[in-house]
Amino acid sequence: MFRGKTYRDVIKKVEVGKLYDPLDAVNLAKELARAKFVETVEVAIRLGVDPRHSDQVVRGAVVLPHGTGKVSRVVVFAKGDKAKEAEEAGADFVGGDDLAERVQQGWTDFDVAVATPDMMVLVGRLGKILGPRGLMPNPKTGTVTFDVKNALEEIKAGKIEFRTEKAGIIHAPIGKVNFTAEALTENLAVLVDALVKAKPSGQKGTYVKTVTVSTTMGPGIRVNPASAQKVIVA
Repeated sequence: MFRGKTYRDVIKKVEVGKLYDPLDAVNLAKELARAKFVETVEVAIRLGVDPRHSDQVVRGAVVLPHGTGKVSRVVVFAKGDKAKEAEEAGADFVGGDDLAERVQQGWTDFDVAVATPDMMVLVGRLGKILGPRGLMPNPKTGTVTFDVKNALEEIKAGKIEFRTEKAGIIHAPIGKVNFTAEALTENLAVLVDALVKAKPSGQKGTYVKTVTVSTTMGPGIRVNPASAQKVIVA
């Protein structure tokens, strides 16, 4: 793959084969950010699981203490008092049949969908649209709940969902390059902690295999997996 001169100059600053401590990796990622926009800091974590087996899929959600730097647009499928609660809690769109019809017509201009349990019969019909986009409400991620107010507060505060891809890798944002290195490191630590807690009971061998931090346009920086996990011990 062809890389521009700027990228080639930047990647020279990343030591080949070195496993950085989390704070050093984040500091380097911030230093190497060269885009004209505020880049997102992302992490790719390869787990020792085989997602082809349902009991090896790692999935969940976690509230990052410093948020992601992005304000999520949230739709809520609810009715009656719960619809009113969602509106008062700051939902961007609230509805039932009308909202479902809008989605069926192809509208998916939102980041997260929340639904009360009694609305899942309706929302279930939207699976072919919401599922492939990762927008389907799910009890495991706290997006199917009657506690609409709390769900919205967590999402707006920086709650992210994670799920292993086919290769057993989890990709997630941990903030923006204009965050402090300490804030990004803490967000990373909280995410790793959530993954460790979500470890499948039948998983064997090394669980957290590799941790790689990067910015939107920057090179990957390998983090020492042992250090990434030690950060969470408190």
